[in-house]
Amino acid sequence: MQLDHVAYAVTNAELADTVQRLGAELGVAFIDGGKHPRAGTRNFILPLASGQYIEIVAPLEHPVAETVPFGQAVRNRAEAGGGWMGWAVRVDDVAPLEARIGRSAGLGHRQRPGGGDLTWKQIGVIDLIAEPILPFFIKWDDMSAHPSIGGTSDITISEFAFSGDRDSLTTWLGDTPENMLDDIALSWVEDDEVGLTSVTFQTANGSVVIN
Repeated sequence: MQLDHVAYAVTNAELADTVQRLGAELGVAFIDGGKHPRAGTRNFILPLASGQYIEIVAPLEHPVAETVPFGQAVRNRAEAGGGWMGWAVRVDDVAPLEARIGRSAGLGHRQRPGGGDLTWKQIGVIDLIAEPILPFFIKWDDMSAHPSIGGTSDITISEFAFSGDRDSLTTWLGDTPENMLDDIALSWVEDDEVGLTSVTFQTANGSVVIN
């Protein structure tokens, strides 16, 4: 298991401004990632050289965004004011997770604007909706097409701030978050909103905290 990406959700009307704002804060331009037709969402991404990426995602005016778990998670966070929706953990096999969680993984699909599709399996988004501190798990069908490919080495994730039940997160991961995120410092804060409350990045221009 390792960190795959972090997801920041906003409304579709706020998407362009948020992409510009976060790109300016980090000093790097996000790229159009395309649409998730199964979830009724679209995203912009920033690939990182560490094998991770940042996703800014928004719900579209489409019925599946209200019925499919990922679309629901994005819409819920966007309509609550936007911000960090959560984080995803990359795994090599979803079968043990399917057995433990008690349901099958869903199929993920993103259509890139320049052509070509990305596909994967994911599980745990329903649990993220119920308890936003929990990550969901993702198994990419083709790692050679992973969104981090060609990423910038000028930006790394240095710290996560969480609000919520540390024991619940440890049980969900099957390990302590400190062990799993060994290159990322963790802090725990008191906040009315449970989940990933801020992410700190190291950039060419210094440290940047995005809430």
